[in-house]
Amino acid sequence: MNNGYLLFQLFQHYLNWLSYKVFSKYISLWLPVAELVKGLPWIFSGESVRLKCSVPGNVSAEWRYRWFRGGEQLQESEYFVLWKARPQQSGKYYCQGLRTTWINTQHTLHSLPIEIEVDGGWAILQAPPLPMLVGETMTLTCRVRNNPKLTEVILYKDGVELQIQRGPELRVTNLTLQHHGSYWCRASWDGRRETNSVISVAAPVSIIGEVLTEPMLEIVPNDPLIHKDRMLLVCHVQLNARQPVPHIHYYFYQDGLSLGPASSQDKITVLRDSGQYWCKASVPTLVVNETMNCICTVDCKLNPNKSSQSQTFTY
Repeated sequence: MNNGYLLFQLFQHYLNWLSYKVFSKYISLWLPVAELVKGLPWIFSGESVRLKCSVPGNVSAEWRYRWFRGGEQLQESEYFVLWKARPQQSGKYYCQGLRTTWINTQHTLHSLPIEIEVDGGWAILQAPPLPMLVGETMTLTCRVRNNPKLTEVILYKDGVELQIQRGPELRVTNLTLQHHGSYWCRASWDGRRETNSVISVAAPVSIIGEVLTEPMLEIVPNDPLIHKDRMLLVCHVQLNARQPVPHIHYYFYQDGLSLGPASSQDKITVLRDSGQYWCKASVPTLVVNETMNCICTVDCKLNPNKSSQSQTFTY
């Protein structure tokens, strides 16, 4: 066996190892999505739900999917069906993508969980699964097993009666932070010889008061993707809004002077320099036609006695 062939084999093994390292790191960052495609997250025993797992942006890839509930592996399929569910099947369901390559089988991260609650009782108060925003209208549905014709529905919040009506849907308009709490319903209907009445278990409702959270300014002094005489400013902020999500406008300042016009980008590169930096985030609110501004200020001090590669920053 000649030396050229040995070198070729070593080079092939090196390429395989390098590809494995790069591909493993890349695939491990993919996050699959578990979604509820049929049914509701809170159901009566005997009802069914259907879940689907997918990897966004990779529709052509030959993915397989594993389903889990808690730490228990359930099955391997794109769809997962809870057929005529039982209360003991309540829990958090999530999935993971798998793909077999010429190297080995790679795994994605686990998806965010979907919580399924299987209720063995007679009434369920269907509440929004996500937090509501101040000013929005919230619709609650008092579901009763077998869907009898209701004669009265009463909505309670934290033990206090809020509404009485005949239909199962209850609307709470112009939400405020005071609407945060636990809700349940009492439903009544006429039987053959008597009036039946059932009460749901409590459902928590969260209300978010701020459309825009307070921003946090991050200074990255040694970003490898920018020139060594510059530094990166990043303005971190969270927008609590429904679809379609409005654009956030970012503003950056140094010592009272603007570093440029408003931008939809949350970061900017500037020359490395001591000073007081701050960022501002602005967005039209979803409740009234006005602008909400949030400001964050950070002091940045450079040590002139050190090289640009080792300058220190204090916050």
